[in-house]
Amino acid sequence: MGIRRVRVGLLKATPKRWDKEANWLTMERLIRDVAHLKIDIAVTPECFLDGYAVAECHERSGIGEVDWVKKFIDIAEDGENGAYIRKLSYLAQELGIYIIVGFTEKLDGKLFNAAYLFSRDGAVIGRYRKVNISSHERLVYCSGDSLPVFDTVFGRIGILICADRRWPENVRILALQGAEVIFIPAYGMWHEANTMWMRTRSYENGVYICFAHPNIALITNPKGDISAELISNVEDVLVHDIDLDLIDRTHIKERRPDLYSILCRNLKF
Repeated sequence: MGIRRVRVGLLKATPKRWDKEANWLTMERLIRDVAHLKIDIAVTPECFLDGYAVAECHERSGIGEVDWVKKFIDIAEDGENGAYIRKLSYLAQELGIYIIVGFTEKLDGKLFNAAYLFSRDGAVIGRYRKVNISSHERLVYCSGDSLPVFDTVFGRIGILICADRRWPENVRILALQGAEVIFIPAYGMWHEANTMWMRTRSYENGVYICFAHPNIALITNPKGDISAELISNVEDVLVHDIDLDLIDRTHIKERRPDLYSILCRNLKF
């Protein structure tokens, strides 16, 4: 068997709040800038398309009454029918790469902090909605209700969004379903503690974690080491090859599920 290498491109850029056109142009430019490097998949930070505008719900709390839901309905993408989702579909097809993009999704009258996975032919083959939404996000978003995995030509992957990474169960569930790489579009906390979490989650589950944030792009490997890291104040893309032959299922195989029933109980503290 040959080496299974995947070339990842993690976008590291700060989007503009409420300005989908500007953010689309930024992500298109950055992805095109590295397309000649033959990347397999490009990943944006959390809610990149609308600039993680939901942060204003926290920053402006108590400053008058704001109909946040209405503001976000106006800026949300209507699933696969959204104008910018269609543009991303065309971009993925033109360049022949996978793309994961974070955005605000409108579905059946509800709003979600979402990420879509586009295939090389431009089809939306994965939809993920953040399950552990933060307190200020609850003013706008509904929680997702599943932790799916998605098959690509290079292997099975999972997606989490920002705060989801704080719960080890989320990563473990994706790994148990066969995910070898977990992509995490994020916008919030990103310093030393986050790096420790990512290294730990990778080691616990024997998987790669690829973390895309406006201030940092980070890849941790199945041994719990940092494979690649990019920290700067300028727009950039971290391009790095990951070797899927290093995936380690030891911790998964040697679990003791017979002792874990308490994990599924609703306990009161």
